[in-house]
Amino acid sequence: MIHRFESHLFWGTYSPFSSLMGVCLIILASVRFAFALFCTGALIWVYALTVLIYSKSGKLMPVQGQKLILLFLSTFLCGIFIFIFSFINPLVVYRTAYILLLIPPIFIGSGLAEASKTVDPIKAFSKALLEAAVLSGIILGIALIREPLGMGTISFPAGVSGITETKGESGFVPLGILSVSAGGIMLFGYLLALYRFLKDQKNRNQGESK
Repeated sequence: MIHRFESHLFWGTYSPFSSLMGVCLIILASVRFAFALFCTGALIWVYALTVLIYSKSGKLMPVQGQKLILLFLSTFLCGIFIFIFSFINPLVVYRTAYILLLIPPIFIGSGLAEASKTVDPIKAFSKALLEAAVLSGIILGIALIREPLGMGTISFPAGVSGITETKGESGFVPLGILSVSAGGIMLFGYLLALYRFLKDQKNRNQGESK
């Protein structure tokens, strides 16, 4: 469990590209930058609060059924996030709620909550924030590639219609395939191959330096 907290946020075994946790979330949330921003808030909210609550009260919970309790807790917190923002930007919530509901099972699959019981709650809270930030950064980065190239726009969760779009150059022809799930999977595959190449190079250099 301690090894879980010592793992590198980006290059480690439990990083999003290494474990491939959250691939569906990455593909769906990165279709538009507005969705990615909204998902970022939900990720940080669910990860941080679930770990903070569980690290302080996990020892009081029964051994049997802890996964079910975690699923209920993380889903409940995700529901609170959706409820709050349904008053602020209901149209974006309507279009992303099904995406946000992927966050609780992804969080549980990461094993972060169980490991949080073995360390200080503040350390667990900080680790949860950082892991959510890394996953969010990947989603935001891919969204900044997919939407401008796929639709020729950059969107933000604001405005009367729920989303405000900034148009690109008028002469630019978008690569429409990037705006659909197949294009997102293709882009993710290329980024994954690049990640593994860089990781192998990093490990090789570390091995030679020893």
